[in-house]
Amino acid sequence: MLNVYSKALNKTIQVERHIGKVVGDNSGPTFVIFAGIHGNETAGVFAVEEVLKHINPKTVNGTIYAIAGNLKALKAQQRFIDADLNRLWTPQNIDTIKGKSNLNADEKELLVLLDILNEILAAGKPPYYFIDLHTTSSKTLPFITINDALINRKFSKHFPVPIVFGIEEYLTGPLLSYVNQLGYVSLGFESGQHYEADAVTNSVAFLNLALVCAGILEKKSIKGFDNFYNLLKEQAENTQSFLEVIHLHKIEKDENFKMLNGFKSFQSIKKGVPLAVSNGSNIFSERNGVIFMPLYQKQGAEGFFIIRVIKPFFLRLSAFLRRIRVDGLLVALPGISWLNRKEGTLKVDLKVTKFYAKAIFHLLGYRSRYTDKTHLRLNNRERVAKTYMYKREEWYKGLRVTHKQKS
Repeated sequence: MLNVYSKALNKTIQVERHIGKVVGDNSGPTFVIFAGIHGNETAGVFAVEEVLKHINPKTVNGTIYAIAGNLKALKAQQRFIDADLNRLWTPQNIDTIKGKSNLNADEKELLVLLDILNEILAAGKPPYYFIDLHTTSSKTLPFITINDALINRKFSKHFPVPIVFGIEEYLTGPLLSYVNQLGYVSLGFESGQHYEADAVTNSVAFLNLALVCAGILEKKSIKGFDNFYNLLKEQAENTQSFLEVIHLHKIEKDENFKMLNGFKSFQSIKKGVPLAVSNGSNIFSERNGVIFMPLYQKQGAEGFFIIRVIKPFFLRLSAFLRRIRVDGLLVALPGISWLNRKEGTLKVDLKVTKFYAKAIFHLLGYRSRYTDKTHLRLNNRERVAKTYMYKREEWYKGLRVTHKQKS
């Protein structure tokens, strides 16, 4: 057992790697919750414990798993021990870790979680849902992060909070990117600032809504269900929009970075505004936009992001183009070829990328991930998404499942 302390609640609970497992009396989906992937983000652990203790297996359709992420970091009450566990989940990196004789603390945690994930996928029944609970070092509205696949968009739009995608183009190795590459619905929920009580209550509200949306629970089995939707709507300041990451300030290995005080996620900023100090010099915003996840903690390699709202027209256009597989025509263009068609991976010659608008690739679901000296690699989540697994679900059909129909 591990003692996990919440500064926000001034409370300690004891958890194991498996925080809990609920096998329902009725068949249904497999719902997996990760909490504490970062050890200084305990709100999700407390929220999971709170939600599970109110669930009666007789009301459950399917199976719920709740997994504690980085036990060593949770014990130390810090983001990670040796390496950020939520930046290790690439197939190449996992293969490297499996072949190492001496593993650091966070690599050992990864292998344990990987075994658990594989066991769940082997034993569970589809459809599968994966939720990763987080908090941020800055003040923020509660929000969802997703990899840009239509199944993720459709599921996440049932929650009254901002939805941010495109972050997979700027981060290497998040757990949910690995899961999404397997084709399953996977959402990250950022519930608030690390040490605020609202971060716990927001996570509780989100989990109850998500369990209903996935068909695990019915609304009537959750006391005060409608209050959860209204709570998140209020906490998100009635902001429900899709936003896209357009810039990241990546902190270099020997960089002395300090975010200027006073910024919070979803705050509008103007071009030319000073945002941070790097090695004694100001960093100014290079564009108008919205600041996202400014870093106010010692550990972490992402100083800040800039995001922008995506107009509904472009969301509809991209969904249409993906459904009819227009991206198959891209290989007819000079310098573009399939690296792996089944996995939706394109190889693009860097000499010709300047002639192709980045927005076109984004519309079709492609995000750049890896580069070498001559080529760019573009991955498409749409071609690996197991969409067939979710087509019969009410949320996929666009029916309202987390709040009342408007009269």
